[in-house]
Amino acid sequence: MKRVPSSTSAAAPARRFNWRSEWTLAAVIVVLAALLPTVVSGYPIYILPEYMIYGILAMSLGMLWGFVGILSFGQAAFFTLGAYAMGLAMKWGIGPNPGYVALLASILIGGVLAALVGYFLFSAGVRDIYFVLVTLALSIMVEQITISQSQITGGFNGMFVPRMELTFGPFGKISLTHDAAVYYAVLPVVALVYWLLRRIVASSFGKVLVGIRENEDRAISLGFSTSFYKTAAFAISGAVACFAGALYGSYAQFVSPSLASVQFSTEIVIWVAIGGRQSLLAALLGGIAVASLSNYLNAITPLYWQLVLGLVFIAAIVGFKGGVAGVVQRLAAKRSEED
Repeated sequence: MKRVPSSTSAAAPARRFNWRSEWTLAAVIVVLAALLPTVVSGYPIYILPEYMIYGILAMSLGMLWGFVGILSFGQAAFFTLGAYAMGLAMKWGIGPNPGYVALLASILIGGVLAALVGYFLFSAGVRDIYFVLVTLALSIMVEQITISQSQITGGFNGMFVPRMELTFGPFGKISLTHDAAVYYAVLPVVALVYWLLRRIVASSFGKVLVGIRENEDRAISLGFSTSFYKTAAFAISGAVACFAGALYGSYAQFVSPSLASVQFSTEIVIWVAIGGRQSLLAALLGGIAVASLSNYLNAITPLYWQLVLGLVFIAAIVGFKGGVAGVVQRLAAKRSEED
């Protein structure tokens, strides 16, 4: 069926967020980010691409959790698979530009694996905590496979990944050996992924996803195959997470099994919860900001930084419904009512 559920509950989220304002804010942020290397240099420009890649990973979960209501602890598994796809493609020299091959392969790997997992789980009616447990197990499985297959992955020692180059056929190539070059290579990719995901959630397909989140039983009664829509959303989420992993592998030039750890899986959830799961821009900024905070806390208190981050997470869940974005939204709505 092509018609989208017209229930009040399903339509409410579209009124709750001012999408036009978010587009404007996103454009302003991209412009400011593009100008940043002209006034700042050194470590910030070196480390920001990593945080921006984490932002892509956070958006992959934000789309799934915020717009479909499905919490996944498996994003780290897809991220790790993408990172190793980049490492193996560069190591084996696949194609004229192994980096491009790895990026395309990562999208395919993440999308197909998530589609297969989602098909079996959603067709069987698996929901809520059971889905969380299965996806958490997926991350653990990927971590153990990367450890056990040491002849391919390097095991606990990890894998060195040569940094890819940007090639443009007869027009030459761009080396990504300098921090500014990496920064300007990652920034437009982040903007493009955000734009694509925003178009998806704003489409008729996205409205059906919101309807499923608000009242899945009613969506079923209206004739929608909710298992199909949830599987498709999970496939998109997995593809984006795996793509982010491939970018990370090239940026970091090293990948290890710890990328699929339970700790990292939990961190991704914290990023989105603190930033705000019902806004892709909030998830993106949450990934960047909280990852930066984690790095800072790890530097000043390496023994207790996880405890501090956990307390921040608890405070955000208890005191800030909808994350920081939810607080900003409610303040803006209150001010608008007063005016």
